[in-house]
Amino acid sequence: MRVGSFVLAAQFPGQGQGEALHRAVRSAEAAEEAGLDTVWLAEHHFVPYGTCPSAITLAALLLGRTRRIRVGTAVSVLPTVHPVALGEQAALLHVTSGGRLSLGVGRGGPWVDLEVFGSGLEAYETGFPESLDLLVRWLREPSVAATGERFSFREVPVVPRPREALDDTGQPEVVVACTSAASVRLAAERGLPMLLGMHAGDEEKAEMVALWRSCARTAGVDGEVIAAAEHVSAGVCQIADRRSDAVEALTKAMPGWLKQGLAAHVTVDGRNRAMRDPLAYTELLCALHPVGTAQLCVDRLSATAERTGITRFALLVEGSGDLPATEENVHRLGTDVLPRLG
Repeated sequence: MRVGSFVLAAQFPGQGQGEALHRAVRSAEAAEEAGLDTVWLAEHHFVPYGTCPSAITLAALLLGRTRRIRVGTAVSVLPTVHPVALGEQAALLHVTSGGRLSLGVGRGGPWVDLEVFGSGLEAYETGFPESLDLLVRWLREPSVAATGERFSFREVPVVPRPREALDDTGQPEVVVACTSAASVRLAAERGLPMLLGMHAGDEEKAEMVALWRSCARTAGVDGEVIAAAEHVSAGVCQIADRRSDAVEALTKAMPGWLKQGLAAHVTVDGRNRAMRDPLAYTELLCALHPVGTAQLCVDRLSATAERTGITRFALLVEGSGDLPATEENVHRLGTDVLPRLG
């Protein structure tokens, strides 16, 4: 199994933005020290739910500070960025880091971000496939032109080309965040692995993996690509000597963060949206994911892998909101859980 951390740079009540970002950076460094496989970085705009507005920028910082661990974006939001600009940044980090970048991308939401960045609601509602295809071509081809509805430009060379890396690291990995059947089909038709959210349980994730495989076969994706696809399951992890202590650590801190963070989202067109009950959502996450003793965490990760076929994990480790507790949580994940997973 490949177990990594999932970093939102969450701003908990009473904390400043600098404190949230410091905890994010330090927890990522701790993940390398603990032997984790990847640190996945979230991206949000204008809300305390997550204080990192550019996952690719924070990835650059962490790739420079680390030597072994992979760094992934989870996710870079395509409707608010030009795919060529993101592609250039990803290619640069791929070449200079020895191929340690995983580029996760997603559609995002109908937020005011679309207004601020001038991309408009259509970029969210219909423009994601065009952006994704242009991004992937940029990372795979020596030169690229575009004749789409949103992007149209003459052929230009790709500089730097990912394949020009001196250590022959191949192509940058692209992972697509999927929350619906439509997004699963989109990723499958392109043979791109999925990042599945922490709100979904094993049964739902298993269904999405099965749908992905079916759609990929129908689209003519090479069988070896289908068999080798390494999807990623997002979740929450909190380790303690007693399960009740792990649950208590999260239920004391996460509802306050979720309440202020989710409530701060503003839709671009004034549409109504339902907000999850913060405490009920925290309790759901504790029930679904490795929250408890080290052995319980081992058992839950193993069960998810068996039920879904997914063996890569992105685990939120900062749910206590406290830096020393987060560092201890990451340390225990590395010393008490990973060795038992094999």
